[in-house]
Amino acid sequence: MADHDNQAHEAAAAAARRSYGRLVAFLSARTRDVAGAEDALSDAFVAALADWPKNGVPRNPEAWLLATARRRSIDAARRRQTAAKGSGQVQFLAEEMAAMAEESASIPDERLSLMFACAHPAIEASIRAPLILQTVLGFDAATIASAFLVAPATMGQRLARAKAKIRLAGIPFRMPEREDIAERLDAVLAAIYAAFTEGWSDPAGAEAKRRNLAEEAIWLGRLVVELLPNEPEALGLLALMIYSASRWPARRDADREFVPLGEQDPAHWDDRLIGEAEALLTRAHRLNAAGRYQLEAALQSAHVARRLGRGVDWPAIVTLYDALCSLTGSPVAAINRAVALAETQGAFIGLAALDAIAMDERLAEYQPYWAARADLLARTGERIAAQQAYDQAIGLEVDPAVRRFLQRRRAAV
Repeated sequence: MADHDNQAHEAAAAAARRSYGRLVAFLSARTRDVAGAEDALSDAFVAALADWPKNGVPRNPEAWLLATARRRSIDAARRRQTAAKGSGQVQFLAEEMAAMAEESASIPDERLSLMFACAHPAIEASIRAPLILQTVLGFDAATIASAFLVAPATMGQRLARAKAKIRLAGIPFRMPEREDIAERLDAVLAAIYAAFTEGWSDPAGAEAKRRNLAEEAIWLGRLVVELLPNEPEALGLLALMIYSASRWPARRDADREFVPLGEQDPAHWDDRLIGEAEALLTRAHRLNAAGRYQLEAALQSAHVARRLGRGVDWPAIVTLYDALCSLTGSPVAAINRAVALAETQGAFIGLAALDAIAMDERLAEYQPYWAARADLLARTGERIAAQQAYDQAIGLEVDPAVRRFLQRRRAAV
């Protein structure tokens, strides 16, 4: 009986993970209430955990969750109708009851429309990408806060305000006109990239909530490129993600231990994906409008030179990071620039570049900063300081394989 219950719980959890974005997007498109759609789907998931162990997993779990969530939405609408006799609520109830009477095996995919709705000009610019991550991909506020280097409580408050804004302003859940897409595109691309990065940080696929996120982000990136085939930054982002995906098999050795980029065997990289990424980057370059994602994809391309038996062109990489830092002011780009400077001008120069950004409070709990600092300190002979920096990095790292890699590096100092 316990095994049966566990299987039912796992099936419910898997269905919720797989369908979350599609179902929230579908429900939100009908109600224009993102928070309400999330609540209804959460209730449906709880109902599944109670029902499926007793009655078995339904033949179509996604349809079961949708039907249950819609019933919860109808119940909520009825309560609102009782409190305020609004014709809008009556209209919604009538439409939902009619829709539920029509059995349909397919659920329209409204995710791209929801993403562009979350990027509406009425939404504060800084919260658009985080809002997309939560509504479309189901990220919790703490994970989003970590990705954007913001306090979790602050991020939670901003997300709640943004969802209320969508409902109160009546922002439509549809693709904007072509002339209005440009002002929303940055947030959509940023959310897709953040989702990819979150999935990329779990290369072993050990965490269920991250599993397939990288693939999902690439799928969304392809969808945007299909919609906007001549948008250079959309092409650049897709190229960037595919370059990274091409190295996926090389990130773990035979013992499932972490292998950093510089130590990976290029023979294990995926030539087909690299070729696709190169073609996308070439298309983007021909459009003569360089941007962040094209620069980051170009950096990936510079590392791919190892596949052809050539050395990494570190001076070119420094130049690209100079441009990226100038364009974005990103502390992450600044860290990588410091590492590249160390390769071209020595560890002392790289360490000085890290010192220049050390006062940025966002880096205090950012593992790559401490790992880079530890490595450069070790290379300059500052053993005690290097060990302390490694301790910081090890304490911040959540991936056991990466933690073991850092511990080995510390022991070698």
